[in-house]
Amino acid sequence: MNQDPDDEREQAMEIVIIGAGLAGVSAAEELRAQGHSGAITLIGSEPHPPYERPPLSKGLLLGSADVDSVFVHDAAWYAEQQIELLTGTTVTEIDLDTRHVVLADRQLRYDRLLLATGARPRRLPLVDGSAADVVYLRTLEDALTLRARLTGHVLVIGAGWIGLEAAAAAREAGASVTVVESASQPLAGVLGPVVAPVFADLHRAHGVDLRLATSVASVDHIGGRTRVRLSDGHRLSPDLVLVGIGAEPYDHLAAKAGLATDRGVLVDAFLRASDPHVYAAGDVAQHDHPLLGRIRVEHWDTAIQQGRHAARSMLGEEQPYARQPYFFTDQYDLGMEYVGHVGPEGSDEVIVRGDLEARVFSAFWLRGATVLAGMHVNDWDAIEAIRRIVAAPAVDTAALRDPSIPLDAVADVAPGRR
Repeated sequence: MNQDPDDEREQAMEIVIIGAGLAGVSAAEELRAQGHSGAITLIGSEPHPPYERPPLSKGLLLGSADVDSVFVHDAAWYAEQQIELLTGTTVTEIDLDTRHVVLADRQLRYDRLLLATGARPRRLPLVDGSAADVVYLRTLEDALTLRARLTGHVLVIGAGWIGLEAAAAAREAGASVTVVESASQPLAGVLGPVVAPVFADLHRAHGVDLRLATSVASVDHIGGRTRVRLSDGHRLSPDLVLVGIGAEPYDHLAAKAGLATDRGVLVDAFLRASDPHVYAAGDVAQHDHPLLGRIRVEHWDTAIQQGRHAARSMLGEEQPYARQPYFFTDQYDLGMEYVGHVGPEGSDEVIVRGDLEARVFSAFWLRGATVLAGMHVNDWDAIEAIRRIVAAPAVDTAALRDPSIPLDAVADVAPGRR
């Protein structure tokens, strides 16, 4: 049988991927898995081959994982797959008219371009400056620097996922830890007032000085030390300050090129940007999700799955990316997995099954009879049922509230799938 000429052209396309993180390398993997035989160039600004970021605030920071374990593939794999990997390389410009990306020493032509440029830490100018004891956690170098300095007194600004995981690592390393968070609870925006206190209690039980509804009022660098005054009047002289107040999408290249951006690269349900030859995936993508509306997700699973989906879209597949967001955390003896997205409108009800105080439970956020999101803490058999319940357009809420009815049974009777 002769191959369709359109298929032949798609398989011979030159594809450039800007961003050698997990989304970028997942796209390159999927392109080869789908039989793409054309040139693939994967460009990363860091000096390393692609690596996974979750260990940076988990195993690598704790010292339970070594550096080599974070890399997705060894260098030989890229050569075997005929993927040109350019590390330590910065793209200065994208020319949409001629379909070229501009490097310092050359230009690369593309038929399809994937933006997987990720995000960068949100800065806190108040604590920045010349002090060597103020750090952020985003890169491999950041994690190795932080791991070597988890001693003495560590101040963590921000009680999000990065801040809390770093706080747990610091406590397990023997450091004293103060966490400052402007909200009334850690993770309040994600977990809400019912579940967020579980994480506050967890860290306090492990000796963290957790200061909520508190911010940094002033910072001085005197005699080689950082002096911090908090909004509650408390004064600290930490040996290390870790800023973990979120991340900002690295979309400046896209905006400079004239692509539509709004706190990320605007993409449609298929991950296509405003130019038909350009796609975006991972932390930088403001995705028009068919169920959730505009959403940008900064999690490991989304980077992998969107990278793969973008690869298939570039090869001509016409399927929207409809996967629900998923993330996980490990802190001390607590492990958690979360599926779904509550969104800015919030939920009407939170159903908890299990024991919040013992930290073994499942929780579900509902709007009417629709489960917007679900999570478990230390209940590892629950995640597949949670996925099915969140995927259903509606559930039997009475059954979900009844702990005598197994989650699997609730999931099995939920009608259809979203």
